[in-house]
Amino acid sequence: MNGLLIGRFQPFHIGHLSAVKFGLSKVQKLWIGIGSSNKSNEKRNPFTADERKEMILSSLETEVRNRVEIYYIPDTEDHERWTYHVDLIVPKYDVVFSNDDFTISLYEKRGITAIPVPLLERETVSGTNIREMIATGKDYASLVPQGTKNVLLEISAKERLSKIL
Repeated sequence: MNGLLIGRFQPFHIGHLSAVKFGLSKVQKLWIGIGSSNKSNEKRNPFTADERKEMILSSLETEVRNRVEIYYIPDTEDHERWTYHVDLIVPKYDVVFSNDDFTISLYEKRGITAIPVPLLERETVSGTNIREMIATGKDYASLVPQGTKNVLLEISAKERLSKIL
């Protein structure tokens, strides 16, 4: 059985890593969709799709990486048709993992099983909070996997975020 997990991963953090592991505990293969892949260098979406892909892959152990494939999912203006657009990009999947109520409702309307993902400390472990911490020089290290830390340092994320936020 295959599953789909879509997120913006701005940046990929320990909550996302937990969601990947949760999804893989339920399916053999997990398609990871990088949402808003057509957006970058803006307040809500500061990182490119390629940077986010690198954050994800470098944060996963080899045996996990072998069960995952990553796809770019650009935003569309038609929210009701968005899930059909996703289907044109990713291979067939049997279940969707999400903690976004709107995404869950869109898939359930189509009769596709959507499983809510347990959240880790949502107030602290959120992309918005982590981006703010990076921009202001606060210690965010415990909130992201080592692979993400490495990418953020490599791309000078603090400098980029302090200009955008």
